Amino acid sequence: MADKIFEIRDPIHGFIQFDEWERDIINHPVFQRLRRIKQLAYTDLVYPGATHTRFEHSLGVMHLATRLYNRLVEKHEDLLKKDLAYNDEELNRDRIIVRLAALLHDVGHPPFSHAAEILMPKNKEGKIYDHEQYGAELINHLMKDVIDHHPVNMRRFRITSQDISDFYLGKSSMGKRSFWKDLVSGQLDADRMDYLLRDSYHIGVHYGKYDLDRIISTVSISKVPEDEIKFTIDYDGIHAAEALILARYFMFTQVYFHKTRRAYDYHVANAIKTIFRSNGHETFPPPDTKENIEQYFQWDDWKISGMLSDMNAGEHGKNIIERNHYRVFYETVEVPDEKALEELDFISEKLKGDIIFTDEADKSWYKFDKDDEIYIRNIYNPEMTSKPLSQYSSVVKGLRTIKQIRLYTRKENQKRVKESVKILIDWRENG
Repeated sequence: MADKIFEIRDPIHGFIQFDEWERDIINHPVFQRLRRIKQLAYTDLVYPGATHTRFEHSLGVMHLATRLYNRLVEKHEDLLKKDLAYNDEELNRDRIIVRLAALLHDVGHPPFSHAAEILMPKNKEGKIYDHEQYGAELINHLMKDVIDHHPVNMRRFRITSQDISDFYLGKSSMGKRSFWKDLVSGQLDADRMDYLLRDSYHIGVHYGKYDLDRIISTVSISKVPEDEIKFTIDYDGIHAAEALILARYFMFTQVYFHKTRRAYDYHVANAIKTIFRSNGHETFPPPDTKENIEQYFQWDDWKISGMLSDMNAGEHGKNIIERNHYRVFYETVEVPDEKALEELDFISEKLKGDIIFTDEADKSWYKFDKDDEIYIRNIYNPEMTSKPLSQYSSVVKGLRTIKQIRLYTRKENQKRVKESVKILIDWRENG
């Protein structure tokens, strides 16, 4: 008897399909919590359409990861079965692992997504926990019932919650097969492919668009230096890969690092900090016990928003409710040179009493490390070792890390402080 298939209509991908087991995972409280976490925090106070959540994004990532996986199996079934010793049953099982890892990759996000990550505690080594680590523990502690013990899984696959969490944390014991992780977490992954299109759609901009179908048609599996098997792109997909990287660049500079949007990230992080302090703690509970994970699970946008509306989040909560965000009074260019940084230091010193917070962008659009590069497969001689995209693309090679810095002050002081900046710069340059 064939599995029953369910569908959800999605504005980006059309119908997204899932089976009965996946439906039960989607209906689980851990995944349903993502309905209550907006993808872009308070970006809707700048772009009113940006009210979408981690819930629909996660469904989209599962859908795209599956399209990528299916294309690779279709294209390289001989390689998978010969070089990696796959059989049909193993290919189907790994397909399920990829789908579930993609579906659950964001369950560990805090309220208001990345804005609240500065409130994650540190581990014993002094490193801040990330949302992937919280996600792994949510899956391991709270989702065993719907993963390990689900009748469909027990009868057919024997996939464990540990298999899923290990996969997207990079701890998988799949050996050479671990390259599948790049479909969920890499420079050309389903996560990035979905959020660029989805954020663009809801915000109402065109910056995040690229040729998704071309990328999927040109994905490959091939050998890279040191004879490692990796997820690659065919030579004739270079420009589609470039377009995705540029889409990410444009979305960051025009949307994600928008001056007002960043101000609200600052306000919501400090509003949550105020709420925490009133309850005797500084951070979210660490993901090191089941009890802590259960406490963390209770936090979402709705809970924080209720506390904001009750005026329990101090000045920053009030700023959000009244849309009275801090204002930029000085900013550098996107890639400041030494002279620009000297001017910044001068302004910061002279007006330090007016600076409420300093916001720094530090974003690289492409990682040039050997293990992170996107590799290009030579379709004219597939037996040749693939080479990094940066060796083919002058566009990628010329990308520079954004290091823009902005200084913010209170709304009522902005006009006065901006006038002071003009006077100080003129005095510094002309004496």
